[in-house]
Amino acid sequence: MIIYRESPAGIEPRHLAGFFVGWPNPPQPDTHLQVLLHSDAIVLAVDDATGQVVGYITAITDHVLAAYIPHLEVLPNYQGTGIGRALVERMLDKLRDIYMIDLVCDPDVESFYEKIGFRKVGGMCVRNYDRQAGTLPPGLSGNGHQAG
Repeated sequence: MIIYRESPAGIEPRHLAGFFVGWPNPPQPDTHLQVLLHSDAIVLAVDDATGQVVGYITAITDHVLAAYIPHLEVLPNYQGTGIGRALVERMLDKLRDIYMIDLVCDPDVESFYEKIGFRKVGGMCVRNYDRQAGTLPPGLSGNGHQAG
């Protein structure tokens, strides 16, 4: 059974294996955990039997007018089961009082977002692919613990 959680409490790097499929330089699970811990809002889809996170969505927001959804991912074995849609709907509910909720996606998934109520707009971005594996926040070691 899949349960949905809005907190990373109790999640460890071992619960985050298998994400960032197809990324040439993917973040490691400990870095992924830091992404969850430092996001303004998250929703996790967790396999209740194993504790494995099978999908997640994150948002960064000013809590007044704007929010950005940088990540939505569902593990390949769980895709096509409605988890992605459920994650987006739960996040949109969390952000329901925000004026603008934006995301950037590849063309092959635009129709997925359009079915949930997003609309296509123009945009620009910068991608530093040499930093794709991520950088840890200052003061954290590679294992997620305070350094020093």
